[in-house]
Amino acid sequence: MDPRVREHAETLVDWSARIEAGDNVVVSVAEGAHELGVATAAVLGERGANIVTTYGSTEMDRTYLTAHDGDFDTDPEHQLALYENADSVLRLGGGRNTAEDADVAADKRAARRQATQGVREARLDTDWVSTVHPTRSLAQQAGMSYADYRDFVYDAVLRDWESLADEMDRLKRLLDDGETVRIVNEGTDLRLRIDGRTAVNSCASVAYDSHNLPSGEVFTAPYATEGYVTFDVPMTVRGEPIRNARLEFEDGEVTDVTAAQGEGVVREIVETDDGSRRLGELGVGMNRGIDRVTDNILFDEKMGGTVHLALGRAYDANLPDGESGNGSAVHVDLITDMGGDSRLEIDGEIVQEDGAFRWE
Repeated sequence: MDPRVREHAETLVDWSARIEAGDNVVVSVAEGAHELGVATAAVLGERGANIVTTYGSTEMDRTYLTAHDGDFDTDPEHQLALYENADSVLRLGGGRNTAEDADVAADKRAARRQATQGVREARLDTDWVSTVHPTRSLAQQAGMSYADYRDFVYDAVLRDWESLADEMDRLKRLLDDGETVRIVNEGTDLRLRIDGRTAVNSCASVAYDSHNLPSGEVFTAPYATEGYVTFDVPMTVRGEPIRNARLEFEDGEVTDVTAAQGEGVVREIVETDDGSRRLGELGVGMNRGIDRVTDNILFDEKMGGTVHLALGRAYDANLPDGESGNGSAVHVDLITDMGGDSRLEIDGEIVQEDGAFRWE
């Protein structure tokens, strides 16, 4: 076993999830993540945690959905009980076919998401962390050799997270004190309100309200969105490629959708429910260990020199106590490149220009 797999597991358990003796932990292991699952089980055993493992198979999920009639039970009790009694949920991604569920009917996917929203909320109430094990299918999707892709993943995961957290805190404080954000690049001129929100310094640890490994972004919950944005970073959503999707906003809601490719799936997302027509997240990528697009949102949205916006659900961590943010059954991120002729402004002050922050 590559020794970096063990380092990955230790980072996940100790830095990211902050798991202690006696914690109840659910570990969901994807088809291709067996090695990381084994290493994680070993670390959890050494820490004295209690473990339940589940098999996170996209192939099994696809088979179930295509066979089902689409009338799903609302929040099945056995699923709710699993997460309501868990302290932490670790999701180890790494499937064998990144497009396995591409042929699942859109109405079934939407019906299941809506029926299991309570289950999803129960999982999100735990100290959950998602990560990914480098697999050959992910390497192929990224257009890289397997050896190069492993190096890429571990460069992104095995960081000096404390130092990166200090740097990202600069942007967090600017967002916390700000009222408006403007994003400008080729095909984008978007204004968003952020006053009254708290930005999250997402440095790959639940201690910072951060739930992805790797991470390396600062995000907040915008509202009152006006203007237009072009998502020029290619990506795959629900098994379908999306290229140059363009959204127009008025009074905080999407009013028009176009795309060079994948327009149908973007419209499907927008039309999920009332909340999917609004933005739930503005995120700014700051992980310079991620130096290329790999068609994997876990990495691509954290890449330095990018901004991502999520349609749908807002995170409670960004909101004042007692306030409900944008609610939706979806949270789908789309990315725009800030590396060219671009700027990110907070209250009219340029914070990032042509992909570089003013302190870099």
